[in-house]
Amino acid sequence: MTLVREVYETLVEFVRTFGAFILFFVELLVHTPRAVFGRFRLIVAQVHNTGTLSLVIILVCGLFVGAVLGLQGFANLQRFNAEDTVGTFAAFALVKELGPVITALLFAGRAGTALASEIGLMKATDQLSAMEMMAVNPVSRVVVPRFIGGCISVPFLTAGFSAIGLFGAYLVAVVLLGVDVGAFWQQMQQTLSIKDVEEGIVKSILFGGAASLIAVWEGYNCIPTAEGVGRATTRTVVITAIVVLVVDFMVTATYL
Repeated sequence: MTLVREVYETLVEFVRTFGAFILFFVELLVHTPRAVFGRFRLIVAQVHNTGTLSLVIILVCGLFVGAVLGLQGFANLQRFNAEDTVGTFAAFALVKELGPVITALLFAGRAGTALASEIGLMKATDQLSAMEMMAVNPVSRVVVPRFIGGCISVPFLTAGFSAIGLFGAYLVAVVLLGVDVGAFWQQMQQTLSIKDVEEGIVKSILFGGAASLIAVWEGYNCIPTAEGVGRATTRTVVITAIVVLVVDFMVTATYL
């Protein structure tokens, strides 16, 4: 009976939390038009905070991920005398899978935690309550610009990650290992289709929305203490990683 009671209470709590999460998301959507037209400068500042400041780590990681793909692709494709297709191998891996997924995970680790902790500290120091007392909606003023900024940043960061990753694969495969440069690029262009690029774009948009939504949700609903803010930042990374991988599977299955 104790086990049944615990399962029941856990299920009820999950349904309650999920319902509150959906209502929070709907509230963000309701305030989005006003934020876009009335608080455009705040959105630009958040794009800089979440996107531009994350660019260095995205590009560095993308370069070395591409370099590893070049090494692994050459080593394995050489067994079948198909080392000239290493460019195609790297392009498919980066554009369709590794680019969107790793970018979203890096975004959650760098920008997502920053968003959650920033909003959480504002709640812990009663800044959000002070806004409500001054008849300023904290969701519209604080949360929505950060959510939109994250949604805008992730697709562009994904594009940068994939581009620099292909450059890293080129450096390793062509410059270091001697793969023919014409075959490297030509086979990539002939094999990679618009549908493959579209899949990567769709994933980056969904991942950006999910990562930004989870970050602002955790920050806005955290316990207003130092420990609560720390737990919110930890949950942001963990939940985002799980959601990104689940959504990645669903989108990949859809495009098969």
